[in-house]
Amino acid sequence: MLETWIYTLLSVLVVSLASFGGIFVLGVKEKKLEKLLIYTIAFSAGALLGDAFIHLIPESVEKNGFSLLVSSYILIGIGFSFSIEKFIHWRHCHHITSKEHPHPLTTMNLVGDGVHNFIDGIIIAASYLISIPVGIATTIAVVFHEIPQEISEYGVLIYGGYTKKKAMLANFLIALTAFAGAIITLIFSLQSQALITFLIPFAAGNFIYIATADLLPELHKNSKTKSSIIQLTFFILGILMMAGLLFLG
Repeated sequence: MLETWIYTLLSVLVVSLASFGGIFVLGVKEKKLEKLLIYTIAFSAGALLGDAFIHLIPESVEKNGFSLLVSSYILIGIGFSFSIEKFIHWRHCHHITSKEHPHPLTTMNLVGDGVHNFIDGIIIAASYLISIPVGIATTIAVVFHEIPQEISEYGVLIYGGYTKKKAMLANFLIALTAFAGAIITLIFSLQSQALITFLIPFAAGNFIYIATADLLPELHKNSKTKSSIIQLTFFILGILMMAGLLFLG
C-alpha cells in the first residue's frame, strides 16, 4: 500500500506541475502555439480513449465481468462530466484567449478547473489501486490532457486581468486540489473495495466524455488536408502509446 501512495502522490505532483505550462509558451507566437496545441490535443484524445478502452475498462471487466453494473458506472462517469460542464461551467477551452474568445468569468473558470483537478486526483489514485502500470498509463493520459488545458487556462487568467505571476500562481494552487482528490480516495479505499469497483469504470466514462465531447470537436475546426493527416497521426500515436504501456505489466 505504501508503494501505491508514493506512486500516486508523485504522479499527482507531476500533473500539478503541468500548470506551469504557460511559462514555456510566453515567447511563442499565437498562430504557432495554436498549431502546437491542436496536435497536443489530438495526441491527448488518443491517449484518453486508449487508456479508457485498453486499460480501465478491461481491468474493470476482468475483476467484475462485463455486467450491467460496469456499463452503468461508465455511463455515470459520462453523465457526471456532462453535468459538471453544464452547471459549474468547467470549460475545456483549448484556444489562446483573444478578443474573439473572451472569458470574463475568471473566478468561475478557476472553480471549474479546481473541480476538474480534484477529479483527476481521484482517477489517478483509483488507477494505482488497480495496479502500477494502469496508474502510470492514466497519469500519462492526464498529463497530456493537462498541458493544453493549463496553457489555455493561463491565457484566460491573463485576459481576465491577472498578472503573469499571479496567473501562474493561481493555476498552480488550483492544480493542487488533485492532491485532495487522491488522498481522499486512498483513505476511503482502505474501508471499501466497492469504491474501486465504481471508480475505474467511472474514470473510463470521464475520459470518454472529455475525448469525444471536448477534444475531438476541436480537431474538426481545422479541416485542411495536411493538418488533418498530422492530427490523425498524433491521435493514433496517443492510442499506440497506451497500447505499448500494456507491456509494463
